[in-house]
Amino acid sequence: MADGERNEAEAPTFLSSAAEVARLLDLGTAASVPEDRRARHLAHAARKPLLERASLPEEFFAPLMAAAVYDPDPSFCRWFVEPTVYIFGRRRVMATLLNYLLTGTDTEQAGAKRAWYCAHVPLHADRSPAYAPGGRRDPALDEVRDLVDKWLEYAAVPAAATPDPAHGVT
Repeated sequence: MADGERNEAEAPTFLSSAAEVARLLDLGTAASVPEDRRARHLAHAARKPLLERASLPEEFFAPLMAAAVYDPDPSFCRWFVEPTVYIFGRRRVMATLLNYLLTGTDTEQAGAKRAWYCAHVPLHADRSPAYAPGGRRDPALDEVRDLVDKWLEYAAVPAAATPDPAHGVT
C-alpha cells in the first residue's frame, strides 16, 4: 500500500466525520437520534452554523473534508463542501479532493468525485461572512485551473494505472 493509502476498515465513516464537526461546533452528540439517522441529523445541525462563520480554526478543515467525502448522498455533501470553500478557499478544497482521488480508498475516491462537483459552488459575498468588507476575496484562494486539469487527467484513469501522487498537488 502506498504512503497515505488506507484500507476501507481503517477509514473514518460519515457518522464519525459528522460527529467530529458537531463536536468542534459544540453541537452535542445527538445520542437520542437513532444511529442510522444520526449522521444526517448532525450534518443538518452543523449546516447553518458553518455558513454563518466568517472563519474557522484550522482544526476544522480535515473533519469538514472527511464529512464531505464520506457523505454518501451527493445532494448533501455540499453542506460540508460549501462552507469549506468559502472559508478555506476553493483551491485548498480541490487540492484535498484530488489527493483523495489519487491516494484514497475506493469509498474515498467515490466521495471525492461527489464532493468535486459541489466544490464548484458559485461564491457570493452576500452568502457568507467569510468575505472581507466590501465583498472582496483573495483571488489566490480560488485559482484552480491547474487542479482542474490534473483532476480531469487522473479521474479518467483506472485506479491501477493512476500516476504516482508523489508528483505533488499544492
